Amino acid sequence: MSKKSDEKLIVAIIIIGIPLFILYKILENIIAILQNLAKAIVNNLNIIITVIVLSILIYFSNKLYPIIYFQSKKFKKLKETISDHINNCNELNQYIEELKNSYLKMSSYNYGMGEMTDNSLHNYQRSEWKNQDKSYNVHDCSASVCMNASNQPMKYLCKYFDIKKNENSLIKFEKVLNDFISVEQGKELLQKEKISILQSISKSVPFLIKKYHEKQLSKKLGFETVDISDSYIPTFSFQYVSAGGYSSTNCDIKLSIENLNNLINYLNDEIKWRKSVIGQRALMTSQLRNQIKKRDNYTCCSCSLGIEDEPNLLLEIDHIRPVSKGGLTTYENLQTLCWKCNRRKGVKVFVGF
Repeated sequence: MSKKSDEKLIVAIIIIGIPLFILYKILENIIAILQNLAKAIVNNLNIIITVIVLSILIYFSNKLYPIIYFQSKKFKKLKETISDHINNCNELNQYIEELKNSYLKMSSYNYGMGEMTDNSLHNYQRSEWKNQDKSYNVHDCSASVCMNASNQPMKYLCKYFDIKKNENSLIKFEKVLNDFISVEQGKELLQKEKISILQSISKSVPFLIKKYHEKQLSKKLGFETVDISDSYIPTFSFQYVSAGGYSSTNCDIKLSIENLNNLINYLNDEIKWRKSVIGQRALMTSQLRNQIKKRDNYTCCSCSLGIEDEPNLLLEIDHIRPVSKGGLTTYENLQTLCWKCNRRKGVKVFVGF
């Protein structure tokens, strides 16, 4: 055999042999580890079985214990002691849900429905055509109108969603603002009242129930689910889609409490009150609501219940002489009522103009 052949053989042995040797050592170590692990498992089998059994017992106890507790006489008695407070919370929650429906339903002018078909030879995708929103609260417009709406939202909201610049519109939007403020304040006060009730019974509730079953405790006590989202607030949109269908622009105007205040002020400035009305009528804004509450010492003018008696009391502003009977929004014609007294007068929902 030649010298070169010997050298090639040696190189081949090195190239193949070294990795095989390393792999062997690795496998040898793995086998040793597995053997030691097997010995450890055998030696500690009793401990492992005990841990598994305890884990199973803890899991099922965690599931079973709440069932037993919530069926116990102790819990039922505890629930009875706070049932009146929970009912008050749930009544307030229902009232808040009623107020959420108070907004005036507005829509862009309905020009009818049509279907666009692209007959071009190139089979363009025109993705923005497909994404066009046809909802009642969306107005299709030019790019310039969309831009102007973002710069002067209240002006374009009135113009393209058919809001008449008159006293009737102003009164109705003041009602919406009044209700929306009550909703937001009511949600906050409701959460505080719920926390206060749960804290009052905290010492009577087992630690495990408070720690790991808080939601179930709330439900079993009878609390209704409180929707704290602002999804009830309507949003109106200006939508521009290019003729080619490849680009689009949107301007969204959300009638939040801030924007309702802006809209009320805008309508008032546009109407420019004359004759006997001038100087007599105030705007039912957030600021006026706070002034009336402060004047009445944050106390209901009907039942005399105030925030000193009930810290989480929802107070609202009411027209003494209803607007429907000619009552004006003046300091003399406004009073503070708790939500229960105001509710007895009836919750009226305005639809349209």
